[in-house]
Amino acid sequence: MCIGIPGQICTIDGVQAKVEVSGVKRDVDLTLVGAVDEQGQSRIGQWVLVHVGFAMSIINEEEARDTLAALHNMFEVEPDVGALLYGEEH
Repeated sequence: MCIGIPGQICTIDGVQAKVEVSGVKRDVDLTLVGAVDEQGQSRIGQWVLVHVGFAMSIINEEEARDTLAALHNMFEVEPDVGALLYGEEH
């Protein structure tokens, strides 16, 4: 099963970004979605769906928060979800 984790873009350097997921900043590649949107504006502040270090798609904040809430609920019954939310060292 593949799962994407919502995160918010904090900084961008070329196609590399720092994306915050549940308080943890991760390095994410923006090659698939681009560092700027269709109007040429920076994607800083936008939400992305992250899978294996790549931003796979842009999502809206409501969808991101709903997905994070569902994952946090899953974490309560399946502790392995914590690695997705908080990193491997969790």
